[in-house]
Amino acid sequence: MKFFVKTFGCAQNTADSERIRFYYLNNGYEEVKNWREADLVIINSCIVRESAENRVYGLINEIDKEDNRSSIVDRRKTKIIVTGCLAGLADKSKNKVKLKQLKRDFPTVSEFMPIEKISYNIKPLRENKDLALIPISFGCSNMCSYCIVPFARGQEKSRKMEVILKEIDEVINQGYKKVMLIGQNVNSYGADFTISPNPSLTRGEDFGYVRMGKKRFKSMFHVLLEEVAKKNLEKISFVSSNPWDFSDELIDTIAAHKNIDRLLHLPFQAGDDEILKRMNRGYTFDEYLELVNKIKSKVPEVRFSTDIIIGFPGEDDKAFERTVDLCKKVGFEIAYLNKYSPRKGTVSAKIYKDDVPMKEKKRRWEILNKLINNF
Repeated sequence: MKFFVKTFGCAQNTADSERIRFYYLNNGYEEVKNWREADLVIINSCIVRESAENRVYGLINEIDKEDNRSSIVDRRKTKIIVTGCLAGLADKSKNKVKLKQLKRDFPTVSEFMPIEKISYNIKPLRENKDLALIPISFGCSNMCSYCIVPFARGQEKSRKMEVILKEIDEVINQGYKKVMLIGQNVNSYGADFTISPNPSLTRGEDFGYVRMGKKRFKSMFHVLLEEVAKKNLEKISFVSSNPWDFSDELIDTIAAHKNIDRLLHLPFQAGDDEILKRMNRGYTFDEYLELVNKIKSKVPEVRFSTDIIIGFPGEDDKAFERTVDLCKKVGFEIAYLNKYSPRKGTVSAKIYKDDVPMKEKKRRWEILNKLINNF
C-alpha cells in the first residue's frame, strides 16, 4: 500500500504530518511523492480561513475525478482520510452535526480522523534537516472572536516539560542545531497545569500572567525556554505568541541567551482599541506599544513580525489609521496581512456585520503591504 500526505496550514500541521508519516511507514506503507500514485491519501487540513477549507474540498473532488477517469480495467478507489482542524471541528461539533454534513457531502472520504488518534508519543519523521519543529502545546483557550481554532483544536493542553526536553536532546543527537517551539499560543505554556490563579489580577494589568477565559495563570514558558537555551543549539525560535502573555521573565530570558532568535513574531491584528475589544484580544494600542518598547529596551537587536486583520467589522478610516500608526511606531520587518472574511462558527461571524467593502479592504492591504513589506 502506497500513501501520500498533503499538509495545509501552519507549522503545527507540518509537525503533525511528520508524525503521520512515521506512523504509516512504521505500519508497512510506502510513501510516494504524488497523490496520483497513492492507494491512501491523508489530507491534513487547515480551516483558519474559508479559502483554506475550500482547498481541502477541492483536493477531495480532484481525487474523485481522477479515480473516475481511470479505465474500467485499471479502475481504482483511492482511500481518503481527512485529519487536522477540519476533522477536529467535526469531532467536537455539538451532536456531531458537522461530521454528519461532511459525510453526506463527501461520501468518498473513508474517515474524518481527529489528529489525536495519531499519538503525540510517535516520533516524527522530519523532512526539514535544518530546523526541527517541537510542539510544546496543542489547542487554544483564548477565544479571539474571529478565530475557529479553539473549536477545531480544543482547549490548550501543554506537553510535559521533561518530554519536550527529551525530544530536543534527541534532535540534537541527530545533528540538529536549530529548533522551533510551536503551539497555537506558546507563551501561555503550562497554564493548564495545576497552578493557582491570582484572582486580584484583571485582563491587561500584568503581562506576567496569562489569560484563560476570565482567569489568569502564571505561565511556565520562560522556564521551558531557559532550559532549551542552555542546550547546544545555534538558534531557538518560537511561534505563535500573544501580547498578553509576554511576561517580564520571558523578556529577561530572551535577553540573557543569544541563541534565542531575535526575530519575534508578535501578532497585534489591529491598532484601534474598539476593534481590539471586538476581537477579544485583551490589550490596547498603548499596552501593545509599551510591551514592544520594553522588549526593545532589554533586547536592542530585536526585530518584529506580526499578523494584521484588515477590514474587521466596524473598522472605519480612523480605526485603520490607528493600525498604520502602530506599524510606523513599531517598525515591523514582516507582516502577514489578511483581509477579514466572516468565518462560519466564530463569534464575530454571528454578531458582527461584515461592513467594510472588499474594494476598501484591498486598498488598505496595499497601504500596509507597501509600508511594511516594501512592495
